[in-house]
Amino acid sequence: MKLVSYTTKKKARTGIIIEGKIYDLKECAAGLGLNIPRRMRRLLRGGKEMLGNVNKVQEAIKEGKITSFVDDENSKLLAPIPNPPSCRDGYAFRQHVATARRNRGVEMIPEFDQYSVFYFTNHNAIFGEGEIRVESDHLQKLDFELEAAIVIGKEGRNISAAEADEFIAGYTIMNDLSARLLQMEEMKLNLGPAKGKDFATSIGPWLVTPDELEQNKISTDFGNKYDLRMTAKHNGKLISDGNMKDMNWTFAEIIERASYGVRLFPGDVIGSGTVGTGCYLELNGTWALEAKEKGEEFTPIWLQDGDTIELEISGLGVLKNSIVKRKKDRSILEKKKNV
Repeated sequence: MKLVSYTTKKKARTGIIIEGKIYDLKECAAGLGLNIPRRMRRLLRGGKEMLGNVNKVQEAIKEGKITSFVDDENSKLLAPIPNPPSCRDGYAFRQHVATARRNRGVEMIPEFDQYSVFYFTNHNAIFGEGEIRVESDHLQKLDFELEAAIVIGKEGRNISAAEADEFIAGYTIMNDLSARLLQMEEMKLNLGPAKGKDFATSIGPWLVTPDELEQNKISTDFGNKYDLRMTAKHNGKLISDGNMKDMNWTFAEIIERASYGVRLFPGDVIGSGTVGTGCYLELNGTWALEAKEKGEEFTPIWLQDGDTIELEISGLGVLKNSIVKRKKDRSILEKKKNV
């Protein structure tokens, strides 16, 4: 199933995508004598029983018993879960980590292979497709990050990797937007990332349940992987090409560490971290080294006001955002305390 959150008549609702059409889940369920909440978090809290109701709606649509879909030209897709209880981001692709460190002239950190790490980002700054409004400081080396993400489907604590895949409600695309100048400045203090990351994370366009990806599943002793191509286009130009199967830490392993000593809740979002070649921080470093070897000049590339960034993962759809600078803002890069 492909589940969505969307707005129509300025109200947020949950829906299901079938053959490119949105069907309102609550309205469709009512016609079958079932109940499905209007909000994705409440739907997920309903567990298997609620997802069973969603599946009954899907079957009724496919059988032609339900034909009424959302016919509103002003409707808009939101993030699949617009207000997650939390949002973590992992560090699962070795290629990205190793290449980025090589480009900075430092050795690969051995701890990468010892335990899966993550950081918390701002769960109140989650966006879906469409415009992302940023401040002027964010445009100082503004970067994208091509990632996959999961949404937790049931509550759990101290979840083992062996059972963790059962806690995944679905998969989506994540763009962990990053203001690199802010990030580099603040992380000199070995704390963060903070302002370089907390202004915007986009996810979407929908939440794909695991059964939809069964043909792409790769079972391992450490949890499931998926053979899904991941690409990014900047203003229509292909700049990144990777695969979700190259995660060196599975989502099951990330869940195991994330849930140690704490509870995960339905609706929690966890990103994979950047796929190899999946951001300009990595790409610019590689291109700069290649240019240096050829004796050529190189100018780094970053996202600019008015640009579009389009992320695609096979089976998970396309997440497209445009960057828009806010008209009124102020700089924090220029404001430093003299001691």
